[in-house]
Order: sequence, then C-alpha cells, then structure tokens
Amino acid sequence: GWLGKCPVACGGRLAYVRRMSHNRFNTGSGPSQRQLRVGELIRRTLSDVLNRAEIHDPDLNRMSITVGEVRTSPDLKVATAFVLPLGGKDADEAIVALNRNRSELRRLVAKHMTLKFAPDLRFMIDETFDRMDETRRLFADERVRRDIERDYVEQQDDDRRDDDAQMG
Repeated sequence: GWLGKCPVACGGRLAYVRRMSHNRFNTGSGPSQRQLRVGELIRRTLSDVLNRAEIHDPDLNRMSITVGEVRTSPDLKVATAFVLPLGGKDADEAIVALNRNRSELRRLVAKHMTLKFAPDLRFMIDETFDRMDETRRLFADERVRRDIERDYVEQQDDDRRDDDAQMG
C-alpha cells in the first residue's frame, strides 16, 4: 500500500490504502512499453560491446555476432538475447562463448546503461532467419502461389459485388 487520502469510507483521513490501478506486473498480452524500450537499449548496447570486441576472449572476438532481439522479464531482472553468428555457422559455439563471458558482458552492459539493476543475461539462438527462409520457400512453391492468386481474385470479385450492391 501507500500513504494517501482514504476514499469516502474513511472520511477523507490520511490512511494506508492500496492503489488498485497499479499492477506489479503487466497483465496484458504482450510486453510493456518499458520492457520493449529496455530490451532495445540492451540489444544496441550488447551489439556495440560485441562489435568493439571489448571482451577479453579471442574465441568470442573472432565471431561476428548479430543480436536480433532482446526480451526482458516483467521485472527487468532477466534479459534473453536472441543471437546469431554471421552466416549462421557455429551458432552453438557462439552460445557457449557468450555464456562463458556472461558476467563480463553483464558488467559492460550495466556500465553503458542507467538501470537500477543490471539484468541477468541469457543467450538463445535467433531462429527468425530460418523461419524467414522457410516462409520464402513456401511462397515460392507453385501450389501455394496458385492458392494465393486464387484467393486474391476471389477477394477482388467479392469487393466488386459489395461495391455494386452499395451503389445500386
């Protein structure tokens, strides 16, 4: 609770009342604006640290690693970075090297940011690029293209009928 004016039931006296509109964690379907903002800040900072080879690990410094996204927990204490080495090769080796240097990366990220707590960093392979390749492959399939074109033509016909019905 917090100290504030009590509603009508207390006669307007100062009392400890619970603020109903304030939830400890966002209960919405997706991340809060703060989570998104902090995640993006961590992503940029982590990318800069890796690009400048500030870590004293030759295995990590010889890799070119892309940080595609960083998702933070609602309390901002855990940040999961989705990473992929250039070309997608040696992804497992990159995760091992990042985990080996997790505490130094955390310290460097915290140094560049103004958060109350430095988040615990976790690393996962970014599979977004694999999913994009699979999607391109699907759209290139002749049967899929035929279905999409058929659906598009049918939608255009439906739209024309709706316009004609409204006009006349």
